[in-house]
Amino acid sequence: MANTENESIKHSPVIRDEVTPMPEVNTLAFADVMACFKHGLSDFRKAPSFGLFIGGIFTIGGLIIIQALFVWKQSWMIYPVMIGFPLIAPFAAVALYDVSRRLDKNLPLNWNQILSVIWVQSGLELRWMAFVILFISWISMYQVRLLLALFLGNTAFSNWQGLFEIITTTPQGWLFIIVGHIVGGFLAMVLFSVSVISLPLLLERDADFITAMITSVKTVFQSPFVMISFGIFVLLAILVAFIPAFLGLLLVLPVLGHTTWHIYKKAVV
Repeated sequence: MANTENESIKHSPVIRDEVTPMPEVNTLAFADVMACFKHGLSDFRKAPSFGLFIGGIFTIGGLIIIQALFVWKQSWMIYPVMIGFPLIAPFAAVALYDVSRRLDKNLPLNWNQILSVIWVQSGLELRWMAFVILFISWISMYQVRLLLALFLGNTAFSNWQGLFEIITTTPQGWLFIIVGHIVGGFLAMVLFSVSVISLPLLLERDADFITAMITSVKTVFQSPFVMISFGIFVLLAILVAFIPAFLGLLLVLPVLGHTTWHIYKKAVV
């Protein structure tokens, strides 16, 4: 029994020996991102069951959300929900980061430890980051309602088709699209900047979530064109994955999750 407990502690990703200083970051090139993508694809091939499981959860979750919007007669929310869906992808990928971490260190792939990595972490830093991600995602959803009230407050519509007609044929609708995408893009950029590196960093190192977010933002500012391009690629890849009834998430989400881990390893000293 004692040996089993010692083995569990040995392979746990949440036991850390000492507090690390503020990490330094490297400058990334597109070649680095491509190399990380290849590593991510390799990790998925080595441990496909974990990626398919996480991707499957979000595939089923996405279908349930869309069906619920139709049942609740809120189908006009489908587009903003689909745009906001990628915002929580980094949090969803924490288990995938742990899979890549274990593959790098030749540690066993234990289902229980990987799926519970957030909750068994010493301290609350990953959970604080989860709160930050969900809070910004909530703001992103709420700003859609706010902009609808500001620009289309006196216009009646009850479904997606009605909203689509209004926003594509009226000046108020065009303004709503322009402002909505600017505000939504800004919020997405903020969330991407604070989370892309912070989550894998918190998984591996003893750091508080503020330090992790600062390091993540530093990484984006250190290589802005490369990192922003990667963020846009993530967004477009996930949106394309929605097209075949969310089934594309079975492949896209795990590969991007593993890729992000390797970007973190290459970017942070």
